[in-house]
Amino acid sequence: MAMLEVKNLGISFGGLRAVNGFDITIEKGQLYGLIGPNGAGKTTVFNLLTGVYRPDNGNILLDGQEIAGKKTIEISKAGIARTFQNIRLFSDMSVLDNVKAGLHNHHVYSAVAGIFHLPSYQKEEKLMNEKAMELLQVFELEGEAEILASNLPYGKQRKLEIARALATDPKLLLLDEPAAGMNPNETQSLMDMIRFVRDHFDMTILLIEHDMRLVSGICEELSVLNFGEVLAQGRTEDVLNNPQVITAYLGE
Repeated sequence: MAMLEVKNLGISFGGLRAVNGFDITIEKGQLYGLIGPNGAGKTTVFNLLTGVYRPDNGNILLDGQEIAGKKTIEISKAGIARTFQNIRLFSDMSVLDNVKAGLHNHHVYSAVAGIFHLPSYQKEEKLMNEKAMELLQVFELEGEAEILASNLPYGKQRKLEIARALATDPKLLLLDEPAAGMNPNETQSLMDMIRFVRDHFDMTILLIEHDMRLVSGICEELSVLNFGEVLAQGRTEDVLNNPQVITAYLGE
């Protein structure tokens, strides 16, 4: 069974068809890329997958479970986490508390226990602190656990955003242009980190990216969107050598 299977997904805004007949199948453990020109509909697809938008038609199956049209929180609990092109951290919270915010997806205690710091609350807080520190150690951020997230350098903020997404214990991780704003050295480090996340966490990853070196270096398969429709799909090498892709996306 595929980890993600999308069939005939579509949505319109004010009569404009933003995504039309989008299909994709991603197997468990795969590192899959979604590319296309600006305005092609890539982030709209992510918003459909995560419940920000409700599709007009189509099916979204996550590990065999239909999630199309569900609320964002329901989809998160079902197993999809995402990052954003423009980093979205809780800037006035510590690095540690940012990761703990993701852990609340699976750790619960009563309001009374939280208000009065009852033993059940203290036990959950201890478990969350330990788990959050484990994640920070994976991303070499444990030394900055107590500083404000906004005080991290840009590259480490990217790492923290991914760590927070992983704290929700997802089945599928969506990365929206994680290399945006990075220099070549930072991009290479990011590529290594994404591979590590896939292998260490046995994670399935869907990646939106404009950096073709990153896409060709880590993605096993690609889909190319153009005007909301799939232009090409398949093995990365084959897709990037497709004349239609070269003309529409690379501008050659």
